Amino acid sequence: MDNSLDFDWGNIPFGYSKTDFNVRCYFKDGKWGDLEMSSSEEVSIHMASTALHYGQQAFEGLKAYKGKDGKIRLFRWQENAKRLQDSADGILMEKVPVKLFENAIKKVIDLNQKYVPPYGSGASLYIRPVLFGIGGQVGVRPSTDYLFVVFVTPVGPYFKTGFKPVDMYLGRAFDRAAPQGTGHIKVGGNYASSLVAMKEAHDNGFANVLFLDSKEKKYIDECGPANFFGIKNKTYITPKSNSILPSITNKSLMQLAEHIGLKVERREVPLTELETFEEVGACGTAAVITPIGRVIDKDTGKEYVFTKDNQPGKYSTQLYELLYAIQTGDAEDVFNWVEIL
Repeated sequence: MDNSLDFDWGNIPFGYSKTDFNVRCYFKDGKWGDLEMSSSEEVSIHMASTALHYGQQAFEGLKAYKGKDGKIRLFRWQENAKRLQDSADGILMEKVPVKLFENAIKKVIDLNQKYVPPYGSGASLYIRPVLFGIGGQVGVRPSTDYLFVVFVTPVGPYFKTGFKPVDMYLGRAFDRAAPQGTGHIKVGGNYASSLVAMKEAHDNGFANVLFLDSKEKKYIDECGPANFFGIKNKTYITPKSNSILPSITNKSLMQLAEHIGLKVERREVPLTELETFEEVGACGTAAVITPIGRVIDKDTGKEYVFTKDNQPGKYSTQLYELLYAIQTGDAEDVFNWVEIL
């Protein structure tokens, strides 16, 4: 294996870096074809494809980690396969069979093993499956043809600060997703609708946006591209809403919270409750856990502070370290979440 790659593994950003191969599979004539290997970073699709015109596109994100033993570990990939199927159902695309999803992600990891960051670097191999309509269509209807692509890239922490508290921007002028829309599935439109709000936050020195519910502006929704959680009175609390993406990381943290003796509540979280939390964070595959130090309400000027000396909270730290240790093989996988390749 070539270990001479020109990467500063401990300082790589969360971004795209070219690797050697990706894998692809086409759905045509009513059936999925064979899995194909490609070294090209480009795809060719019809100019009238439904992905380009009508948003028939969904994607996933998961990670592979290298353990102290040098073995590569995959975390809960079955959940990603199921969520991609849910996304396909939500916008009437052909579902990727779980076995095809499995074969694709394992094949692309095998083809790019040298890009899996070393143990202890804090980096991981990010795996991006994407499904989109490629059939030419004029008229709003589902495509008959689809392309499923999986590529990988080594990444560092999603936020440059790593596991350090960040500041979030709260404003009521932007909506991430409609209550009965596509917020609960992982489609590109949800992220496109957050870009203006995210740019405004970045321009004002904030890491991202804390969105409120689109209907009443009374309840906490998503936290930028991640799920929100708050901790108080030894209770892990996270919002429940039809417009929130069911995060696999958050699902895991809820189980771990109970495992370490916390109560867990998944319910509506009113904005008025925000100031009562002892710890607050964002969670998702990319960031794992990002502690939130402050939330600034753009409209009222109110400031919510959750950290002392800019350090993560006790329970957030415990949950982060335990989850990461399970992912890398340093802690016992009591939930059978990890598959060693």
